[in-house]
Amino acid sequence: MPKWSLIGLSACLLVAGVLAQAQQQPDAPRPDIETARQKVYPALVNISVVMRYYTGGRAQRTPGGGSGVIVSKDGYVLTNFHVAGHTTRITCTLPSGETMDASVVTDDPLTDLSVLKLRLDQRADPNAPLPYATLGDSDTLQVGDQVLAMGNPLMLSSSMTLGIVSNTKRVFTDFTGTDLEDMSLDEGEKTGLFTRWIQHDALILPGNSGGPLVNLKGEVVGINELGGNGVGFAIPSNIAAQVLKQAISGGGIKRGWLGFTVLPVQKLGRTTGALISAVTPDSAADKAGLKAGDILLALNNEPVTARFFEEVPLVYQRVAALTPGTTATLKTLRGTEERTVSVTVAPMDRYVGDEAEFRDMGVTVQEITPPMALIRRFPNADGLLVTGVRPGYPFESAQPPLAEGDVILSLGGKPTNSLDAFRRAVEAADKEQTTVTFRRGDEEFVSIVKGIPEKPSEEGGELPKAWLGVKTQVLTSDIAKAMQIPDAKGFRITEVYPYTEASKAGLQPGDVITTLNGDKLDASRPQDAEDLKRAVEDLPIGKPAALTVLRAGKPVKVSVMMEATPSSATQAKKARQKEFEFSVREITAMDRMEHRWIKEQKGLYVTEATTGGWANIAGLNIDDILISINGREVADIPTFEQVMKEILEKKPRVIQMFVLRGYRTHFVFIEPEWKKLTDGESD
Repeated sequence: MPKWSLIGLSACLLVAGVLAQAQQQPDAPRPDIETARQKVYPALVNISVVMRYYTGGRAQRTPGGGSGVIVSKDGYVLTNFHVAGHTTRITCTLPSGETMDASVVTDDPLTDLSVLKLRLDQRADPNAPLPYATLGDSDTLQVGDQVLAMGNPLMLSSSMTLGIVSNTKRVFTDFTGTDLEDMSLDEGEKTGLFTRWIQHDALILPGNSGGPLVNLKGEVVGINELGGNGVGFAIPSNIAAQVLKQAISGGGIKRGWLGFTVLPVQKLGRTTGALISAVTPDSAADKAGLKAGDILLALNNEPVTARFFEEVPLVYQRVAALTPGTTATLKTLRGTEERTVSVTVAPMDRYVGDEAEFRDMGVTVQEITPPMALIRRFPNADGLLVTGVRPGYPFESAQPPLAEGDVILSLGGKPTNSLDAFRRAVEAADKEQTTVTFRRGDEEFVSIVKGIPEKPSEEGGELPKAWLGVKTQVLTSDIAKAMQIPDAKGFRITEVYPYTEASKAGLQPGDVITTLNGDKLDASRPQDAEDLKRAVEDLPIGKPAALTVLRAGKPVKVSVMMEATPSSATQAKKARQKEFEFSVREITAMDRMEHRWIKEQKGLYVTEATTGGWANIAGLNIDDILISINGREVADIPTFEQVMKEILEKKPRVIQMFVLRGYRTHFVFIEPEWKKLTDGESD
């Protein structure tokens, strides 16, 4: 045997021995990782939400979710604003399987953080200890430190990944590297002004947003926000701690603002100070005489240094920490002259105003904040911004019609500087006709808005006509020859509807109808297809008609009672449920026949479930047959309307709908946010 073969065999035996030993002694987790997991993982929450957004003049909803972490024994949860902001329902599930609803305590888009409060009263034992994690000091993190990312990637069950910190103060600049890059969230919100992200390579995916970044001591050192291409970014825990503290205090997030932006001074050859690059008109800085090009040397007698872009967020943090209404001292340098000025600290305004739908008017509007007015070059922040107009509703049919981007200044002569003011103006307005004053660009218009038109009457229509419950094809000469009845003319039956007089009389697919009440049916061309239908419609309903059919080539006499043409879908009674945005109609006899349902099939046909409406996101589909609501059968429109009226009065947490979907039954659960329906989205 060659020597190399012996060596190879020995090596294989050695490896096999090692593997066998490894199989006998299973790997144990690293003690530090296991300790960190035990401290934080039980406090991880899987967050499911119903998100609300506005488009096309109406509010729409969509399911969403992310991750979060419980950070107090009282049930406070930290997560991302882009997970929990603009939501109508939030449900949190712990790794143990325990589930609770949560409410938003504070949203803070500027840091992309939200603080939630769990509904502890929903626990089986409200007094049972709640797992929670401890916030660590993110300033102690160093490049190379190992960290754990916990969360719910792709909205699956909770998971944990391991990585290292690759940067402790990451900021994002534009392509040229000359300015900090704005980071945009949904609804036009901006974030990142104060943040130096923790960059790491612990794998995070969509769904991990809001989950904790954990050091190996078992402390939360960051809240994961974004990632991709193997790199993740987390909001430092020290920023999260400040937001949490203000949220728990009950006063909301309050920050100081002076009205200037800064750039680093490295390109000026300086090692101290910060370059003022812009001053907002009418701001505290503007009133104090600051100008672009000044160097900010000190704030409240403490030196300011922004040599690199990584230090710029620290300057904004210091300004934000000032108490609105107090006086701050600024030391600046202009050319060779140093100046010291005192300024009154203003509160930092929200970047984006609240938005709401006014359903009966067919419009969504948004409050205008000073930053919005500045960016859009509005003369002031008065009025409400139109964010969408719904086709076919009063604002779209006004003269002249309103459009997205208009600013509503008054309705019915009443100023509309807030959502509440607009709501009151709508309630007080003449329902037949009112006026709207709005600004479009630099022009100011007055428009006439009329009320919602009355629903069209469903009464009237043609008298019923006689009907034969079959489908047919013309017996052309080619088909007649193929059926070996070359001299025959008439109509070949292709389908016999169930539950009809034609079915009871024994008509069968394949029969050829050649006479009707003794009259020959001279049909042999495709254009003769409607002749049988027209001949039947002239017969009296409730009287028998004599047919001659060819069956297997032999004539057979059949007597069929004429029945009324079944009502069509367009003739069926209909109803629209506006709060949950779906429509139904009564089932017709033709529905039962065409779908081969049982003759006694009850329910209502779902004809519309508006995208983003409560019914739609709950899973109600067009063509579903709605059989019952909360256990009550809804076989007709009056019953449906009565059941829905009672539901709107009682406002149950869950509305259970039992439907027939295709060949099987199914349950749909609508969980509306009642307060949003009655308050936030005005009718």
